[in-house]
Amino acid sequence: MTEDDIRAAVVGERSEQVDLLAALRPDQWDAPTLCAGWRVREVVAHTTMPFRTSTGRALVELVKAGGRVNRMADRCARRDAARMTDAKLLAALRDNVAHAWKPPGGGALGALSHDVIHGLDITVGLGLDRRVPPDRMAMVLAGLTPRNIAFFGTDLSGVMLRATDLEWSHGTGTAVRGLAQDLLLVICGRRLPPGHLGGAAASRFTR
Repeated sequence: MTEDDIRAAVVGERSEQVDLLAALRPDQWDAPTLCAGWRVREVVAHTTMPFRTSTGRALVELVKAGGRVNRMADRCARRDAARMTDAKLLAALRDNVAHAWKPPGGGALGALSHDVIHGLDITVGLGLDRRVPPDRMAMVLAGLTPRNIAFFGTDLSGVMLRATDLEWSHGTGTAVRGLAQDLLLVICGRRLPPGHLGGAAASRFTR
């Protein structure tokens, strides 16, 4: 897996999300996602913020949020979603499918993970049957480390996450089975709709 491979995957993921968002009805832009309190428009505002905001401006926003990254992200997403139309949000993504943004300390693989996770927040939240391509999904899973898994703060004690579509598992204990992309959402602390997970402990991670 080279840097060029990852960058190509980023472009592919963003391009597919552009096509998906372009086909949404206006009411779907205002529909809830798996990100608590965020509609589709807040998620897109968040994922496009790095393309629209200078490093200096981002630092100012971080200071205003008391140094709390999640608080900054929430404030900025809500503000930008309120002032930008669907068309402008879509254009911000369409015009930046090849943007070289990398999250601090995350590299290109961090950018891919960011796009994939938030894309799933939208599609699973809307009940759309979109599958992230297996090779792209495998890249994201390969980039998971104990440190970034711990960042999400999800209680995964006593369970083994086992993918049904890829050769991948995580943890030990009672099996929770599902598509790799759904298990990624579990790691990220999302509560999934019924029917996405199987196994005796699936209810721990289901709405």
